[in-house]
Amino acid sequence: MSYGTADSLRSVTLDDVRGAQKMLSGVARVTAMEGSRHLSQLVGAPVHLKCENLQRTGSFKLRGAYVRIAGLLPEERAAGVVAASAGNHAQGVALASALLGVHATVFMPKGAPLPKISATQEYGAEVRLHGQVVDETLAAAEEYAAKTGAVFIHPFDHPDVIAGQGTVGLEILEQCPEARTIVVGVGGGGLAAGIAVAVKAIRPDVRIVGVQAAGAAAYPPSLAAGHPVSVRNPATMADGIKVGRPGVVPFGIVKDLVDEVRTVGEDDLSAALLLCLERAKLVVEPAGASPVAALLAAPDTFDGPVVAVLSGGNVDPVLMQRVLRHGMAAQGRYLAVRLRLTDRPGALATLLGVLSAVDANVLDVSHVRTDPRLGLTEAEVELHLETKGPVHCAEVGRALRDAGYTVMD
Repeated sequence: MSYGTADSLRSVTLDDVRGAQKMLSGVARVTAMEGSRHLSQLVGAPVHLKCENLQRTGSFKLRGAYVRIAGLLPEERAAGVVAASAGNHAQGVALASALLGVHATVFMPKGAPLPKISATQEYGAEVRLHGQVVDETLAAAEEYAAKTGAVFIHPFDHPDVIAGQGTVGLEILEQCPEARTIVVGVGGGGLAAGIAVAVKAIRPDVRIVGVQAAGAAAYPPSLAAGHPVSVRNPATMADGIKVGRPGVVPFGIVKDLVDEVRTVGEDDLSAALLLCLERAKLVVEPAGASPVAALLAAPDTFDGPVVAVLSGGNVDPVLMQRVLRHGMAAQGRYLAVRLRLTDRPGALATLLGVLSAVDANVLDVSHVRTDPRLGLTEAEVELHLETKGPVHCAEVGRALRDAGYTVMD
């Protein structure tokens, strides 16, 4: 896909971001900056959380969408707007359009979380489901724009959108003027580019670190190649940054102004989401937790004070349940074990007694007695246990072995 019009390829300046900030006054919230004692102790320097998960619509996306749509000519507004998004940009466009009296059609992937679809519709947009990933959805939205004359509102590849997102950077410098490092999640690159434009123009000494999910990391190979390249079949729980190809406009800015782009794994994302919920009391989606994941993965590599941008909080409750369980398992607080035992009365009770003695909380039991793989006097049991960390997991394993059980892979 190409976005190479003269307007779309113009540079983004600090004045653009400051103009966007004035435009957003009374529309977007100046979101809170919260300190994190736990992360500060881990990093060895103050860590602050920029809570864009508490922004209207639950993410920073309203900023860029509103600035882009507000800048349209009257005849363009009359034609309506169209967008494509996994959820956050969709809601931003829907609310911005409603505030400005513009009809919005939003294309979303078929697998988009239901709460995000419902919220987009409730803001007044017409939702159409198409494709499995954002890139397919973008193509459908562009085709719709060409057929109908509706103005395509790209989620990240336009200077007005980047300027709007850059207002997060201005707020960070106002709220934490002593910041030395800003860590921000990266999908297409609009937020990182906007923050970099604003921050580097005022404080060129501040280090900007972008974070991508390892399964959808298009920026590292693109930066190595010197131009945007695609990654095939991006896969990550962090749907907000699951973008297969950087935008042309943000890529140029990221290449010039962002100091580093790191990747984090799914275990890191799960642990970060769990930490935000437990320690910061903040509901954050996996994409929004990616900066925290980077801090957890390599805490001694950041100069503080550090600001981690929690870019969104729109998480599907079903996904939240899965991610929290995954995060608990990664931290050794959830253990699944499978073993065989003699099929006789009281055998299961005896096993549960062993687990009770080491204070392992049984969440679920699957007891199979009729399977061709089992011997005549055998039964197979799978247990899901709540544990207290890696040391406790090892203690549970020793207790089972000492009791004569063989834990299976």
